[in-house]
Amino acid sequence: MKGFIKYVAAELGLGHPGEDPPNICAGTDRFAMFKVGPVLSVSHGMGMPSIAIMLHELFKLLYHARCSGVTIIRIGTSGGIGLEPGSVVITRQAVDAYFKPEFEQVVLGKRVVRPTDLDERLAQELSECAKDLREFKTVVGNTMCTLDFYEGQGRLDGALCCYTERDKQAYLQAAHAAGVQNIEMESSVFAAMCSACGLRAAVVCVTLLDRLEGDQICSPHNVLAEYQQRPQRLVVHFIKKCLVGA
Repeated sequence: MKGFIKYVAAELGLGHPGEDPPNICAGTDRFAMFKVGPVLSVSHGMGMPSIAIMLHELFKLLYHARCSGVTIIRIGTSGGIGLEPGSVVITRQAVDAYFKPEFEQVVLGKRVVRPTDLDERLAQELSECAKDLREFKTVVGNTMCTLDFYEGQGRLDGALCCYTERDKQAYLQAAHAAGVQNIEMESSVFAAMCSACGLRAAVVCVTLLDRLEGDQICSPHNVLAEYQQRPQRLVVHFIKKCLVGA
């Protein structure tokens, strides 16, 4: 998060070269938060429970700060399905492991289901930014959000595995046929909470591997580091366009 906010500062011409932005949440080890100009950069941990906690606290902060016109974009990494490593996916819908566009939660012993639609116009604007850059392959598609990294994503290399390579391939092919372009572990609750609170939101993730080809990431560290910068470059280009038009 600090690296991203320093990149934002440099691209927007804010602050001074080499300046180290302070962590607003330094008093706690829950999350890290940095701010430069109109941009807030927050870590959210791994998985839906962690990002849900962060979003509850972030939304309360935005409310009490009387912020308006807020756009929230999650950037991160993912596993692709039928995409070459390094491709960037802008999420159209977050779907669950059954390929349904919904997020289910138990509240006071009752099943609560919320839709996981994301802002279509925002996704289109980000797609147009990718066309401006013309630096890497970018697609708009569905993102499958799972409860864990191993069995939930059909990996064969976890501590537990009760299925075969054929079973895995059949499931991933079914996901791909349902419009799923990538897999991660946060988008469903992110989309559901942003929608429920009336916030304009998007998810932009780079793929580190094609899950149809295997479970292990084989790219060298320097290549992976460059891949992870791609969503950042896209989102910063979007921010710059927004500020110019403001």
